[in-house]
Amino acid sequence: MIDRPASAASVDADVTLVLPDGAEKVVPTGTLPADVVRSIGERLLLAAVAVSIDGEVQDLMTPLRKGGAFRVLTERDAESLPVLRHSAAHVLATAVRRLRPDAKIGFGPAIDDGFYYDFEVTSPFTPDDIAAFEAEMRRVTQEKYPFVRAEVDLPEARVRFADDPLKLERLDDFTDPAEIISTYTDGPFVDLCRGPHVTDTGRLKHFKLLSSAAAYWRGDEKRQMLQRIYGTAFFKKDELEQHLFRIEEAKKRDHRRLGKELDLFMLHPYAPGATFWTERGTTLYNLLVDFVRERQQRNFAEIKTPLLYNKALWEQSGHWGKYKENMFLVLDNESGEHEFSLKPMNCPSHYLMYLAKKHSYRELPKRFVTFDVLHRNEVTGALSGLTRVRQFAQDDCHVFLREDQITEEVKFLTDFILGYYESFGLSATLKFATRPEQRVGDDAMWDRAEQSLRAALESTGRSYELKEGDGAFYGPKIDFDVTDSLGRAWQLGTIQLDYANPERFDLTYTGEDNATHRPVVIHRAVSGSFERFIAILIEHFAGAFPTWLAPEQVRVLPISLDQAAVAAAIVERMVAAGIRASLDDRNETLKYRVAEGARMKVPYMCVIGRREADADQVAVNTRGAGEGQKPAPVAVEDFIARVIAETKTRALSLTAGA
Repeated sequence: MIDRPASAASVDADVTLVLPDGAEKVVPTGTLPADVVRSIGERLLLAAVAVSIDGEVQDLMTPLRKGGAFRVLTERDAESLPVLRHSAAHVLATAVRRLRPDAKIGFGPAIDDGFYYDFEVTSPFTPDDIAAFEAEMRRVTQEKYPFVRAEVDLPEARVRFADDPLKLERLDDFTDPAEIISTYTDGPFVDLCRGPHVTDTGRLKHFKLLSSAAAYWRGDEKRQMLQRIYGTAFFKKDELEQHLFRIEEAKKRDHRRLGKELDLFMLHPYAPGATFWTERGTTLYNLLVDFVRERQQRNFAEIKTPLLYNKALWEQSGHWGKYKENMFLVLDNESGEHEFSLKPMNCPSHYLMYLAKKHSYRELPKRFVTFDVLHRNEVTGALSGLTRVRQFAQDDCHVFLREDQITEEVKFLTDFILGYYESFGLSATLKFATRPEQRVGDDAMWDRAEQSLRAALESTGRSYELKEGDGAFYGPKIDFDVTDSLGRAWQLGTIQLDYANPERFDLTYTGEDNATHRPVVIHRAVSGSFERFIAILIEHFAGAFPTWLAPEQVRVLPISLDQAAVAAAIVERMVAAGIRASLDDRNETLKYRVAEGARMKVPYMCVIGRREADADQVAVNTRGAGEGQKPAPVAVEDFIARVIAETKTRALSLTAGA
């Protein structure tokens, strides 16, 4: 919200702007970007949303204080959407202040899928309030108020926001009288804000308020509770409609709802953040673990390690000092002190396994994998279905390798991870994350680690995005962001290069020169946690799993009791062939039983009437074929072969027809 320009003594009289075609424009410091764009063309000014200077976005009303690569942003540029959404947040605040003058205003940023604004009010907002605010926002946009920027000093800012205690508190963070503080006004509403904004409220046409929720002031649970209103905005109507459709579709696919409807799992307040898997859910879970285990049969060593450890291990790893609040601590009965902890991750236990034996350079890379249960002490309010839990298991791997093996190992692991996602019809983008502010090790170690991992990543030939400062506290990493069928991104897999822990744990191997050397460690996860990955799969497939992953692959339905014995025998043949088949011979109508199977999203329902029983056939109802489908008669053995083939190849679609 606060601009920090260079001091007056250091500001140049002119700034040089380099246009996309390489031409240069020299303008006085303090020139408005709008004037620069106008000098290029009036039509471009009408289309302009903001500008970019050396990659930093600022609006057309903020004076230029530095030069650099200058680019005009229009609606076609991705950087423009956050500007529109930030402006939408201000229009929301304008509307709320009109209808609820008592509301105290907090912050209103753009976020990945839209925007929000926080308000302090005496009573929570209702759905009727949200509808009224949205209607008022439309009136504000129709009035086409210009966003007027002003720069004031600290005393003047305190006067302007004398009636806004939340803004006054924000101003308390800035004690330097020389600070230039920017405000934006649209109509009667004035806000403390850095920008950027569109030129006027009329640029906002396609928006929607989505929900409200409670939020602590400044994210501090010890502070007062505010009301946060979420919304979204787009430049085009069809983009807004597509986004709203995805939101509604996501509600239908919510894994918490489908998990209950499909009888996969349950949660209970007696075990907060831990999952109870039903018989069907356990089948799904085990299928996933078996698939991972099958892919890791070669070149990986599966191990199991203890659940409970003395704090000395966590002190050595650094977790006791940096991660203790997220760990479940256990009292020692003799000392009465927290001497133990349930493990929140597998890394240190794998180091102990490595240390148990001497290793030669010929053994490396050595890959330990484990599916052990982990526990992390998540805040109760953060728990959410399977996506945020306290007890979970990972397909966790730690690779101990020589430094000269990093490039080849990263390529191997990258292909392994992406191939896994492809098995579920998921695509992924790669992101390279560098050193965070809070980290272990010196800059030399980080330079070495980042250079090694970046070179290895680039050797794969795959494109990637840069995430500055988002690495693990012990090393840089490659993150895999997976996109599901609704276009939502989930951060799942990771490859993390670690030079720090081999030093902490004094990990060694004997080299070809018969001397002692230090290995490096790669931390690798694919699914992340099985719990979270299953939640993603439930929503990705909307509960309609492919045949190989479906807890129940086939349901056999005799039309009458006359065919019940034949149907039961056919189920036995299917089960003997390795198919997860069940019999539904309840005393209900066939229509009811078929509808029940459809509700449970069973891939295939095999109906057996007199004709099918006599011919050793089944009439196959294929999931997703529509209500008007005509069951296709298939020889039992042919149908069994079809299901086995789909399972063996892990086909993502069902086979329609005979």
